[in-house]
Amino acid sequence: MNGASLPDPVELVALDPARNIRRRYSIVASFDLFGMIVIETRWGRIGAAGQAQRHAFADRAAADRHIAAILRRRGTAKTRIGIAYRPA
Repeated sequence: MNGASLPDPVELVALDPARNIRRRYSIVASFDLFGMIVIETRWGRIGAAGQAQRHAFADRAAADRHIAAILRRRGTAKTRIGIAYRPA
């Protein structure tokens, strides 16, 4: 739309059937009508409606920093929930 490229979508899952852990996490980027990059994050239990959050950024660098911060937090899942997220 405005010539900038969008970050690639990210799909992550954390599965541990023995402990009944079935989580998903997705990050998708798009442009809004004003040319802002909108990062939509969705998370929750697989099969449930889950939750969503959207943040708008004026440039690709800011959007990339936001995505990196989200992925850093997902990277600590092994210590927080006992199972690491992996690409879906």
